[in-house]
Amino acid sequence: MKLVKKISIAVASIAALSAFSAANADQLDKVIDRGTLNCGVVLDFPPMGYTDKNNEPAGFDVDYCDDLAKVLGVKSNVINLTWADRIPSLISSKTDVVIGSTSDTLERAKSVGFTYPYFVFKFQVLSKKGVKMTSFDDLKDVKVGAAIGTTYETEYFKYADSKGWGRANYTSFKSENDAFLGLYQGKIDALVSTNTNIATKLASGQFDNFVAGPYVPNYDDVVGIIAKRDELAWINYLNLFLVHQIRDGRLNELHVKHFGSPVSPDMVKALVENK
Repeated sequence: MKLVKKISIAVASIAALSAFSAANADQLDKVIDRGTLNCGVVLDFPPMGYTDKNNEPAGFDVDYCDDLAKVLGVKSNVINLTWADRIPSLISSKTDVVIGSTSDTLERAKSVGFTYPYFVFKFQVLSKKGVKMTSFDDLKDVKVGAAIGTTYETEYFKYADSKGWGRANYTSFKSENDAFLGLYQGKIDALVSTNTNIATKLASGQFDNFVAGPYVPNYDDVVGIIAKRDELAWINYLNLFLVHQIRDGRLNELHVKHFGSPVSPDMVKALVENK
């Protein structure tokens, strides 16, 4: 009887320990054990994220998701997010990681953990031909807009407030696609976005009556991968993944694929210096 009781206690202890270990596994273990990486991407932000002619996720950020899944030995599940969904998707555990061109602001870092940077953008203006747009200050005299929750919206507000323009001429749009549609339909005269997205739109031929204009003055947009703030082992793994993307030449390969040119030495320098 005592032997049976001891065995029962031992079995119960092992079960409890197994349950405790499973409950306390870090995100890296959870992803590997699940066999799937739930990776959030903003899919209306080409060439970083978009849907291809077969309505499949594509783009630089999507390739990074797939590369990460490959080295983990799991399947890649790309989840389409809006700009505003990125942080909530992590907090709610809808995503394991977001590779969504997220600017590494100190405010955002209060809510989520950031990796090393993996890309650097410029913020630029796109406006109708004929609209006076020789400097960023010309935005004060036109109807301007951007996608809500983006760093370029925040930077526009910061600059406009410093100049005393006010915000009466500004319109927020719920997504990147809505912002470009608003510009195309004449709801605004100019929008602020990234240089990469603007270049893609102009190359598409759909914005022939528009022209790329000035950049946000004195600002480089450094972006990182985001994960839950307390998942330090997971973030460390993601950091090493980014180092290997540069070291193994994959960053350069994808830059050629999506931007048509090798990654510049300035870009690599900026990524390394901002680690």
